[in-house]
Amino acid sequence: MTRRTERLNHLIQIEISDLLRKHINDPRLNGLISVTGVEISKDLRNAAVSISALGDNLDREAVLKGFKSAAGFLRRELAHRLNIRVTPELSFEFDDSIERGVKLVTLIDSVAAHDTKDVVDGPKRHTKRK
Repeated sequence: MTRRTERLNHLIQIEISDLLRKHINDPRLNGLISVTGVEISKDLRNAAVSISALGDNLDREAVLKGFKSAAGFLRRELAHRLNIRVTPELSFEFDDSIERGVKLVTLIDSVAAHDTKDVVDGPKRHTKRK
């Protein structure tokens, strides 16, 4: 990946995050939604946008439909904000790394709490029976 595409990926990620936070009022896109990454093609015509959403009653299909519905608006706004010749077509995909990270931290905390209990209570000693 060239330095230019890396910068463009990062810039598109920042701009979509800003547009999502300030200008999109779609109820399907409420909640904690973040843009975790952008991967633009070599010809700069397509961009895969990775999104992550957290919430109890989250419907991934509804979120993806919301992004698909907003794709034209996002692309038009990117065209106004960025100084590039061709504004890429946007496609959206879920990134579940944040959810996996939360689960992993929960597991680590539960193991750490269990180990702390053993340290406080002392190790269990086994005695041999004859």
